[in-house]
Amino acid sequence: MLRRSELLLGTSAMQRIAEARVIIFGVGGVGSWCAESLVRSGIRHLTVVDSDRVCITNCNRQLMATSKTIGQVKVEVLRKRLLEINPNAEVIALQMVYDASTAESFHLENFDYIIDAIDSLTEKAQLILHATSLPKEIQFFSSMGAALRIDPFKVRATEFWKIKGDALARALRNKYKKLKIFPGRKFLCVYSEETPMTNKIQAEKPTNSELLDGSIDWNARKAQINGSLIHVTGIFGMSLAGLVIQSISSKG
Repeated sequence: MLRRSELLLGTSAMQRIAEARVIIFGVGGVGSWCAESLVRSGIRHLTVVDSDRVCITNCNRQLMATSKTIGQVKVEVLRKRLLEINPNAEVIALQMVYDASTAESFHLENFDYIIDAIDSLTEKAQLILHATSLPKEIQFFSSMGAALRIDPFKVRATEFWKIKGDALARALRNKYKKLKIFPGRKFLCVYSEETPMTNKIQAEKPTNSELLDGSIDWNARKAQINGSLIHVTGIFGMSLAGLVIQSISSKG
């Protein structure tokens, strides 16, 4: 199944990929595509975490969101999809929220790679602090805001403190400065250099689930859902997966 990947990366790299343990927090428009890309690239030990159910508004950008899956638990639908790609994979689906009260239950010290695709500011800030407090051998990658962008050629990866023009990164940095608590080490983020657009029409007030898995405008005085497109959110997710595969393959 993975012969084309092996031709490019080599047998030893594929073995390391198969042995790596990865956890993804948030499987929406970014995290779901990251999960698929990882499994198709040879990751066999994957844990996906998300508390939400598939909503009709997810169908424009989320891998497992279809007319047949509306109302179903996201991580369970995603797990089924991933096992159809590789039945031999170990995919653990956790319908949970990551927050201060649940953080220790995930045992992040047991993973090789931690991927943050959370959209909620408080939980994202908590995860960043948690993941960067672990030994540096445990790699951590994070997604910044993919909403209000339309240009797929502006997606980049850089260190968290070097990101410019991203409201979510700015809100996180302001939060850390206010608390006088900072990430324990540097980490790479996927973000867009594109200047954010504006919604063409007024969005509805976000639901509780959308606050945890939506496109929130962190510049707004009140939480607001913003438009997003699959060709941008998908590239964010696949870029995160690419960071994982590049990291593993470079260790040979």
